[in-house]
Amino acid sequence: MNDIRRKEKLKAFDRLLTIMDELREQCPWDKKQTLESLRHLTVEETYELSDAILEGDMETIKKELGDLMLHNVFYARIGSEQQAFDMADVINGVCEKLIHRHPHIYGDVVAKDDKAVKENWEKIKLKEKGNTSVLGGVPKALPALVKAIRIQDKARGVGFDWERPEQVWEKVEEELGEFKMELNTANLELVDKQKAMNEFGDLLFSLVNFSRFIDIDPEEALERTNKKFIKRFTYLEEQAKKDGKILGEMDLAEMDVYWEQAKSLK
Repeated sequence: MNDIRRKEKLKAFDRLLTIMDELREQCPWDKKQTLESLRHLTVEETYELSDAILEGDMETIKKELGDLMLHNVFYARIGSEQQAFDMADVINGVCEKLIHRHPHIYGDVVAKDDKAVKENWEKIKLKEKGNTSVLGGVPKALPALVKAIRIQDKARGVGFDWERPEQVWEKVEEELGEFKMELNTANLELVDKQKAMNEFGDLLFSLVNFSRFIDIDPEEALERTNKKFIKRFTYLEEQAKKDGKILGEMDLAEMDVYWEQAKSLK
């Protein structure tokens, strides 16, 4: 049964490669695309996949994975046209990387848990050509919150990390205190905006750090809160409209009534 499914998977991938070739050669839009023109579309597709994962929508996850697969094939086709690389080079490249970075599977290195695996992974990356810094592989274009997560993960991979969660929480409280020092607590005005911004960044960074120690993904946590707020605010808008009210003409107390109703909904 597994052999049959493997053949079906390979046949499906070959079909996608064939369709990509046909589109690139015959479709005016596909013929026009470049690596640069596809970039923002790929970013969008990645976020759509992320949304589907948070919603637990398997059907949409399948669809978005297909879209991303198409983009991978598209990039490889353009690479082959420029005689830089093709899909075989892409796939063999990642296969070689996986083998090289899993010496506990394909070599004689021992890794007893996932922490040891991650530490080995980062050490191996440093030895590879082009990786002169532990943080060198963190993309500059990542959103700041995601970048903070990756920076801390990579530092942790070489042992630069706190030992206990209570130490990290002490750091959070320390950074909160330093941020508060840049405020006029009487009216919450910023004493020095630049210093306050720096301290606020330190506070956020320390909270991201603490989240790792309690096994919470801060990006996912914030996005779930975003979705919750959107759902409740949309309810507020809809119910106010049904009651003939205009949001901009309502005071906060009126809006808060609908907000509390929204909070009681699942």
